[in-house]
Amino acid sequence: MKKIIPKLVGTYLNSLSVISPATAGKQGFNIFCTPIAPPVKSHHHQFLETARKFHFHSEGNQLQAYQWGQGKKKILFLHGWQSHSFRWKKYIKAFSPEEYSIYAFDAPAHGLSSGKYINIPIYSDAIKAFLQKIGAMDAVISHSMGSFSALHALHHHQDIEVNKLVLLGSPGEANDFIYFYQNMTGLSDRTLQHILNYFERILNRKPDYFSAPAFASTLKVPGLIIHDKGDDEAPYHHAQRIHEVWTQSKLITTEGFGHNLRNPEVIEMVKDFVMQGELLKRYH
Repeated sequence: MKKIIPKLVGTYLNSLSVISPATAGKQGFNIFCTPIAPPVKSHHHQFLETARKFHFHSEGNQLQAYQWGQGKKKILFLHGWQSHSFRWKKYIKAFSPEEYSIYAFDAPAHGLSSGKYINIPIYSDAIKAFLQKIGAMDAVISHSMGSFSALHALHHHQDIEVNKLVLLGSPGEANDFIYFYQNMTGLSDRTLQHILNYFERILNRKPDYFSAPAFASTLKVPGLIIHDKGDDEAPYHHAQRIHEVWTQSKLITTEGFGHNLRNPEVIEMVKDFVMQGELLKRYH
């Protein structure tokens, strides 16, 4: 069933593109930007209720944010596509609430936040809005689409104050998502072109502009990149390319941890980097 539904969507869009190319482009783009966000389950709520909960706004969306701890140092966690703030539970528990104020928020159209659509600029704007509300961060720790969006935010909004950035399982190119979308749905090249035309009109950029290595090349903050060789959602070579152009970055390659990177070993690596500013020799 999971494989049939995308193909039905593709068949619908391919047929629509013959009758109304502009409508097919718009609907195809909106579907591309619509996550099937997982529900916030009861045990998720139990943990999230241990935080101070508050809201902020970005691009007309009311976004759910959380704070654990009251320490002077500040950390922000950014989740990925079709996830929410609970995914950081193990990480959050690793940091002292006396030393750190630990923040997370549900991205637009995710978790308990409002919104129907998300893409890199929408998430990037939310990151900017959050930092304008809360202030400078000692560290931002991000995963998957959250990493890509953090790179976009720091590239485009250089007034943002972030002292360290951690990228976990970052994708590399928007084109990767687009061609995955085409293959998954069976879109014809003609239908895809209508979608790309709408993409460019709405975002004022071609898809190849959205490149994690290009954004990373302008960063002036120390960073840690952790990526698993067997990541089947964000290929490992993107981490290598990001590292090559980000002059203040360290790259740690893992094996057997996959895309999620919530293993105790990875959490310890991230904690060491955030707290000490350098990695222990055992991680090199």
